[in-house]
Amino acid sequence: MSRTPVRSARASPVDVGGAPVSDLPGVGPALRETLRKLGLERVQDLWFHLPLRYEDRTRITPIRDLRIGESAQVEGVVEAVERGFRYRPQLRVALGDESRATLTLRFFHFNRAQAEQFAPGARFVCYGEIRHGAHGLEIVHPAYRRVLGDAPATTEDRLTPIYPTTDGLGQKRLAGVIERALERLPPDEILELIPSDLREPLRLASLREALLTVHRPAPDVDIPALASGRHPAQQRLAFEELLTHHLGLKRLRAQVRRHSAPVLTGDGRLRRALRAQLPFALTSAQQRVVAEIERDLGVAAPMLRLVQGDVGSGKTVVAALTALAAVEAGFQAALVAPTELLAEQHWRNFQKWMEPLDLRPVWLSGKVQGRARESARAAVAEGAPIVIGTHALIQEGVAFRHLGLAIIDEQHRFGVHQRLTLREKGRTGDVVPHQLVLTATPIPRTLAMTAYADLDVSVIDELPPGRTPVQTVAISNARRGEVIERIRAACSEGRQAYWVCTLIEESEQLEAQAAEVAFAELTAALPELRIGLVHGRLKPKEKQAAMAQFGNGELRVLVATTVIEVGVDVPNASLMVIENAERLGLAQLHQLRGRVGRGSTASSCVLLYQTPLSQMARARLEVMRETSDGFRIAEKDLELRGPGEMLGTRQTGQLQFRVADLARDAALLPAVQRVGEAMLRDHADLAEKLMARWIGGSARFAGA
Repeated sequence: MSRTPVRSARASPVDVGGAPVSDLPGVGPALRETLRKLGLERVQDLWFHLPLRYEDRTRITPIRDLRIGESAQVEGVVEAVERGFRYRPQLRVALGDESRATLTLRFFHFNRAQAEQFAPGARFVCYGEIRHGAHGLEIVHPAYRRVLGDAPATTEDRLTPIYPTTDGLGQKRLAGVIERALERLPPDEILELIPSDLREPLRLASLREALLTVHRPAPDVDIPALASGRHPAQQRLAFEELLTHHLGLKRLRAQVRRHSAPVLTGDGRLRRALRAQLPFALTSAQQRVVAEIERDLGVAAPMLRLVQGDVGSGKTVVAALTALAAVEAGFQAALVAPTELLAEQHWRNFQKWMEPLDLRPVWLSGKVQGRARESARAAVAEGAPIVIGTHALIQEGVAFRHLGLAIIDEQHRFGVHQRLTLREKGRTGDVVPHQLVLTATPIPRTLAMTAYADLDVSVIDELPPGRTPVQTVAISNARRGEVIERIRAACSEGRQAYWVCTLIEESEQLEAQAAEVAFAELTAALPELRIGLVHGRLKPKEKQAAMAQFGNGELRVLVATTVIEVGVDVPNASLMVIENAERLGLAQLHQLRGRVGRGSTASSCVLLYQTPLSQMARARLEVMRETSDGFRIAEKDLELRGPGEMLGTRQTGQLQFRVADLARDAALLPAVQRVGEAMLRDHADLAEKLMARWIGGSARFAGA
């Protein structure tokens, strides 16, 4: 293998991080390809491939001092061995030590040679998580090594880092490659990319020392701080990672702003007409947000605005007024929603509001087929003013004539590529459509600052008058009969109720079965009431018919899966029962609860749970009982679940942090923003290098 490029890479210490991983001893073509799967192509990629966690193999713990749930290293002598095949192959090894206590090692996957190593009298050092087994304390599939003769068992001299890895690459081999890369770590004056005048006032640790500490923690390191991610070394790296993410989103925003957009300032005729026919007045929060949007539309730069508002705060009418601004200016507006049910709810609302204005919204979803689909596509191509649909709008074959505004609802459910594709459909030369993003998931300020740094954020923080707070109770499934009687009482007073079935598995078939069982149970228990059923496996017409019957009051109870999570509006429904509520996250529980309390009658939500409750489930139900404030719930959700889950896993390249944690590191964000603005303004070259170091090629997609 030629070494010419290696010498050139080594010639300049500045470039050492950019050298290919194959420059390191022992990295041949096969290992290079395996490392590439992890995104590790340059030496500096290995420096910033940070441990997920640490194992403490610096000491031996006596078996009698072991604690369930903790990981520990023990040394002991094999006292007995048992192999069983009753249900599946199993190897159990009893290990005893000088504390006169016994620990069981249990293996389900083993070969004959492994089993033969564990002969009575043999001495082993083992590491793993301590569990409570049928015969006392046990470790399942421990890491182990045999100690020969009377030699003392050796221990590690520092914590053992555990890295993210891939098939065919063991921890030991990966750690060895990273160790060889760390030997080439340059001094701080070369390694640092944040200028000293921005770094020093923050008293950030040295980057070189931070990297060496997280990869090679010293024996006397503050283990609790390291385990919790609060060690100064980790905080230094978290700061740089958050800064990089912020710079990436700001650069994206700048790239979009380089395009121009149509100026959408119509005469206001259609918007005035819509406001005049609405049976309610806009809240002051809605009026403020509409004014912010109209200011954006009045300039020739693309609007990138996120409107977040709690369940029922009136985002749809804000979207309708924005769409009419585009129509008045002679352009098309498209609204895309992630589910058929939500998109259809928007379509029905828009129909109701637009037809008196002599506008007919075009409907296009995956379920629209044949001639109806061709007709809808033709209408879009000919310039239909308002188009509403699901991701079908983004597919090939759908062409707009003059798309001036793209509205994306519940945007966290869309992949970044899908949103880019919708924007590109409206592109003419250097002119791109304005983008309005809606979400009913309240996003904590810390998360919005980071996840949506490329968007202007508007908040509808006021509910329409006449809304009643929803009283929430958590009831054990053992009291199911009482809950059914509660439904009978509510319906006898002329009200309606939802019964929502949830399953932990994301399977439409299993959810449908659960809903059908509940439907049969309620039909038998409440023969005097008309009960409907909605789930994802029903035909669209059957779903629509059941929803329409519930909406007009023909059905008193609607049994449904979580398909009704967003977009269903029945003001007469005053009782929501959520079965297996302990299985859902706070955001989803809050969304479901928002389906009631939409009228002037006092409403209730019953969280029906199965015991025993986990600590997290108990915390969630407690929060739901305490508050209906969506932003408070969102803060708690961020704390309990973390940002990746809150925003959905489809956000390619976004919030996949290696060391930063938004809930833990929120205090760093104001400084991150200050430093970010200064770097983009005064040190654009260093900002680019920082993004190349942490993000690489994925930067162009994050938050598009």
